[in-house]
Amino acid sequence: MASADSHVSRDGRRAELREFLRSRRARVSPADVGMPAGGRRRTPGLRREEVAVLAGVGVSWYTWLEQGRDIKVSEQVLDAIARVLLLDAAERTHLYRLAGLNPPQAPSQPSSAPSPEVRRLLESWSPRPGYIRDRHWNFTAVNDAARVVFGYRENDHNCLVSFFTNLRYRVMHRHWAEAAPEVAAAFRADAARYPDDPEFERIAADLAAVSPEFADLWARHDAAEHTSAVKAVDHPEAGTLVFDATLLPLPDRPGHHLILHNPRPGTDTEQRVETLMQQPNLVVPHPG
Repeated sequence: MASADSHVSRDGRRAELREFLRSRRARVSPADVGMPAGGRRRTPGLRREEVAVLAGVGVSWYTWLEQGRDIKVSEQVLDAIARVLLLDAAERTHLYRLAGLNPPQAPSQPSSAPSPEVRRLLESWSPRPGYIRDRHWNFTAVNDAARVVFGYRENDHNCLVSFFTNLRYRVMHRHWAEAAPEVAAAFRADAARYPDDPEFERIAADLAAVSPEFADLWARHDAAEHTSAVKAVDHPEAGTLVFDATLLPLPDRPGHHLILHNPRPGTDTEQRVETLMQQPNLVVPHPG
């Protein structure tokens, strides 16, 4: 049985849907959708019956939808209404949520360099480690702190591959064995988002050929998703460093994520990292 709170939430969502559809309809003129004005109108925008006809749905059904009644909706119908009302991507997502459906996933972009704004954010995050990866977990940008703290070298081009093949990173990662199953499972979960993309399987097959640990984990077919983690590193110069890692999606580049590492409270990680990055003879490896 639904709780009183769920009924209140559902009623509030229906009320918002009603006002949202009315406001979007009012801003679209007949000329915007290639229709004649049809004489003088009492209210601006399209009429309900015009939206229904253009979207290919019944007038009564659309009226009920706009009134916020409890009716069944589909992705196809919402997409048709979104096209008629000239909704942009954000508004279309909002429509889905108000109608009680999960918004469609934005198409992923191919690997690309981060925007200047995101690159400045990444660089300003230093001396804390951070990097950006695309949907295949390829690095598209890595700040100096991440290279120094985690031991990423010139040939580190993929986050997954580096986790299993970068010996320096593996030795420093205090909980590598415990984290390995989660890393492999997270990559499989990401691969499932793009079932028609063969690059995930290619990366996994190539990695399994050189990493028996990954091959065993990949064969389990485990899948898991996480947006945060605790990462502990035993750095040869700075000692034990503990970070809270947060994964943030980049809306302007679907499929890309910004991963930021923040010194864990209650440790002296922040001071150790600052001292490490201020060393006068510090050598930062960069792709060349």
